[in-house]
Amino acid sequence: MSAINISLAQLDQDGFVLLASPFSAAELDQLTAGLTAAIDASQRDGQSIRTRAGAAYAARNVLAVYPDAAQVWRKPALVELLRETLGQECGLVRALYFDKPPEKTWSLPWHKDLTIAVREHVGPSERYAKPTLKAGVPHVEAPLDLLQRMLTLRIHLDDVDAENGALQVLPGSHATGKAGVSGTPQLIACRRGDVLAMRPLLSHASGESQPATTRHRRILHLEFAAIEQLDEGFAWQLFEPVG
Repeated sequence: MSAINISLAQLDQDGFVLLASPFSAAELDQLTAGLTAAIDASQRDGQSIRTRAGAAYAARNVLAVYPDAAQVWRKPALVELLRETLGQECGLVRALYFDKPPEKTWSLPWHKDLTIAVREHVGPSERYAKPTLKAGVPHVEAPLDLLQRMLTLRIHLDDVDAENGALQVLPGSHATGKAGVSGTPQLIACRRGDVLAMRPLLSHASGESQPATTRHRRILHLEFAAIEQLDEGFAWQLFEPVG
């Protein structure tokens, strides 16, 4: 069985697969430096950055402050995985950034990623629920059939383990739809540059970094969807074809 078939089989069974880094050390250095500088600059300008006492720990509108994020993931192995999983018409629909600064760590409870970024709120709707604004961008809870046709790539810019708040997942929980489930958590330890491909319906959480750590946990979080056109008058806030 080929590597891509093994990856697809695990993704189908568990709802996630960890891919060894497709990036060179120089590429990772450039990406980390460029993204960090852009986040810091936009933080000073007050653009779409969530902060705690001056420490940037999340950004929602990453492409607005660092447009290169729309291209850095275009590695043959990642493009092949996206096409095989979502089809030839898939595209990037959202880019986020997360960090756990050692002096301002945080945790995230168990959840599934149910919301998508849209151009505007259209309603009332029978399929898109719970309209909100996040960093000035309209978001809605997506219908189940759309979430089942999405895939997230999380590019790790640091080595990640329990010390600096690695992600935990419940394997197979993507198969239960939007419903929460219980099970035995699996900690996803990653090397710098590794890419975690996961279904948005996979239950996941993360704990705080350990008190003595000096390590960051920086992640470029990219969401992809199989289709460009949404129904009921909705449209993606952005759609960048994989091509």
